[in-house]
Amino acid sequence: MMPNQFTLTSYWEQGDAISHFVALVLLAMSLVSWFFILSKTLAAWRIRRSAPAVQQFWQAPTLSDGVAALNAADPEQIYAPLAQQGAALLQAAKAGSRSLSAELAPAAQSTRMLRDAIQRATNKLESGLTVLASIGATAPFVGLLGTVWGIYHALANVSAHGTVQIDKVAGPVGEALIMTAIGLTVAIPAVLAYNGFNRVNRLTLAELDAFAYDLQAYLSRSPE
Repeated sequence: MMPNQFTLTSYWEQGDAISHFVALVLLAMSLVSWFFILSKTLAAWRIRRSAPAVQQFWQAPTLSDGVAALNAADPEQIYAPLAQQGAALLQAAKAGSRSLSAELAPAAQSTRMLRDAIQRATNKLESGLTVLASIGATAPFVGLLGTVWGIYHALANVSAHGTVQIDKVAGPVGEALIMTAIGLTVAIPAVLAYNGFNRVNRLTLAELDAFAYDLQAYLSRSPE
């Protein structure tokens, strides 16, 4: 059996600085992509596991007990900050705090506070998604650049020798095509992860909106 000449080692040995740069860029993109995929997968799992704690919050006997229960069950701090801010708002109102926000009507204060908490949660949920989307969109083209550059060098070598021999062309061209395959290998997991995380984020944000609505109703009716 003849040895396979279409290998990454052959591509690296025959490549120039640009070919090496493209390969290193794809390697860096893959490492960054998998870092975000793994870290956000763990975060998404913890967030979805903590979602039922919202119901535990409403079953607590007091607001402080509910905040404590939500804090313990929400390690990613997605749902808990809304309850924390609600408790802080009630304490500030009871203490007669003086500030520009304190001059707003109670409903406006709670709306402002909950909106800010949801915005911070949204920023946390969406962190890293832009990187995944960029990698998914550009990695195939980076790989294609490596392929085009490799084919260019293969044709340049043929032109320099003046004769066309299939064994002289097939090897470099086959090795160059590996870069396109690597680009797709980098891009596909990033795109799939991006879509999956977006779905989790939509579900989580819908739950946050519902929690904020219920919490605002509680804050506006609280006798404290």
